[in-house]
Amino acid sequence: MGPIGVKAHLAPFLPSHPVISTGSATYMGKSAKPFGVVSAAPYGSAAILPISWAYIKMMGAKGLKRATQVAILNANYMSLRLSNHFKTLHKGKGNLVAHEFIIDVRDFKKTAGVEAVDIAKRLMDYGFHAPTMSWPVTGALMIEPTESEDKAELDRFCDALIHIRKEISDIETGKIDKLNNPVKRSPHTLQQIFSSSWDRPYTREEAAFPAPFVRSDSKMWPSVGRIDDSYGDKNLVCTCPPMEEYLSPYIVNDGSSADQEDTKETASA
Repeated sequence: MGPIGVKAHLAPFLPSHPVISTGSATYMGKSAKPFGVVSAAPYGSAAILPISWAYIKMMGAKGLKRATQVAILNANYMSLRLSNHFKTLHKGKGNLVAHEFIIDVRDFKKTAGVEAVDIAKRLMDYGFHAPTMSWPVTGALMIEPTESEDKAELDRFCDALIHIRKEISDIETGKIDKLNNPVKRSPHTLQQIFSSSWDRPYTREEAAFPAPFVRSDSKMWPSVGRIDDSYGDKNLVCTCPPMEEYLSPYIVNDGSSADQEDTKETASA
């Protein structure tokens, strides 16, 4: 990431670096109270600049203008397609948006017990990674289609959200259970779908293939089911294997003491 500004009262707590003195440590001295290091490089990734430069050079002036136009067009098309199902926040003149738009899903928590995270996880069952969640509006979803997706893909994403809205409506009307339903128990893994036991009030098809365009030959299956996000954020668990696991069986003897001991043992055997 690039530079991030904070207010003065947060300056003492900005990240530090063990090799290079960062800004807060330089001008605040002992009053600086950094909480640690968040990046190997003190000011973020240097690759940001050459990547941006290469994109601009390859696109050229006409290409950048065209990409901007298509990105804005895509966002407004999707916002309009979803307007009968979701409310778009912060629209500008003529009810238009820029290159991204925010759909408000906060009311569903009151009417159906469904939050933005539930919709985000349910989208995985439709084969989509969720858009930005709860930023910049808490409890909302920010969708940024960019210029790279064709209309068929935009429609497929809209159709997925419209299907999910219908599932939420079924919860609101009592047609399906408020807790034990495809939205609240999403995402559904391949292991769950093919398990010999299925104790849910909805079918496996409703869980994993909820729309005609969701097919087994093109579906990206989630690797894990529903987890407790809050608990995971507060209780980090390292699943890294020990360093010995990274050793290659084909490493050439480098003359180290350990290798010499191994050679002696092999010779004596």
